[in-house]
Amino acid sequence: MTVVRSDISRLLRPALAGLKGYPAPQPLEEFARSLGVRPEDVVKLDQNENPYGCSPRVPEALATFPWYHVYPDPDHRALRERLGEYTGVDPSAIFLGNGSDELIELLLRLFVEPGDRVISAAPTFGYYATAADVSGAEYLTVPRGSRFEIAVDAVANAVNDRTKLIFVASPNNPTGNATPLEAIERLLALDCLVVVDEAYFEFSGQTALPLLRDGAENLVVLRTFSKWAGLAGLRLGYGIFPTALQSIVAAAKAPYSVSQAAEVAGLASLDDLDYLRSTVDKILVERDRLSEGLAATGLLAPFPSDANFLLCEVQRMSAEELQTELTRRAILVRRYDSPRLENCLRISVGRPEQNERLLTALREIGE
Repeated sequence: MTVVRSDISRLLRPALAGLKGYPAPQPLEEFARSLGVRPEDVVKLDQNENPYGCSPRVPEALATFPWYHVYPDPDHRALRERLGEYTGVDPSAIFLGNGSDELIELLLRLFVEPGDRVISAAPTFGYYATAADVSGAEYLTVPRGSRFEIAVDAVANAVNDRTKLIFVASPNNPTGNATPLEAIERLLALDCLVVVDEAYFEFSGQTALPLLRDGAENLVVLRTFSKWAGLAGLRLGYGIFPTALQSIVAAAKAPYSVSQAAEVAGLASLDDLDYLRSTVDKILVERDRLSEGLAATGLLAPFPSDANFLLCEVQRMSAEELQTELTRRAILVRRYDSPRLENCLRISVGRPEQNERLLTALREIGE
């Protein structure tokens, strides 16, 4: 058989030339190995995970579930019913995803043709740009205001006749601030699909769901079990969709992208809301304590946050230098190089002992 050797990349869509992937942090095990320490000795404060982990009912349910050799229910009926109770919406409006990232990608596939415009307010979650670029969209970022609020008038001025989607992370990642309902209402008047990403809802209590319940037909609300429920490693998200989109979402979504394990874990989590809400409360208490402690070091100026992390402006040195010093001490935090964040670090709220180790390290560095 003759093997034809050619540059297969010539068959790629031209729009993907130079595509930049989402800048995910280094895996915990790899980072620990690079420092010669155990993973459990690392203070991991770089990805906004729940430091208390999942409900203890989750590993119990996963260990006793007998049907991993059987495909999951493609409609996820049991979990949608429970999520309907949790959110107060009809289960028919809820669709599950392999993390909310899958639903972001699905919305882009459904709405965007090459050359269509997708808008977000920057700085914000970086995966919007990656997913929009893959779809062939023109991805346009509108700068946020001085307090990282969405400049609604500027967004309105950026909308043209090819604008399909507006992404709003609320609370916003990485700045931590939630977007008021009044601003979202104004965005809904722009005749685009507005996607409100509420990955950190449980830490803020602020939601756009009342607008969906009131009949907003161009609003989608996304949520995840990754943060508050401690299921980041199992990839489980969900979206709440208006009536007009439900049939096409049901037809277009991959049927088995959410695993049996993820659904079992989601159900077990919803069976243990008191435990999960108690961990959220602990994180909120620690967030306030950590914010005060960071400011007291003289090295960081935290911004107000409605989420489980703090964006901090670095003082007296560069963000890169400070991150390097923390890395040497096996402490992971997130650094950005995007506009307005060049000298900032994002720090997830950890357990009290993790936060204290960070503060001790900062005091040492400051001396």
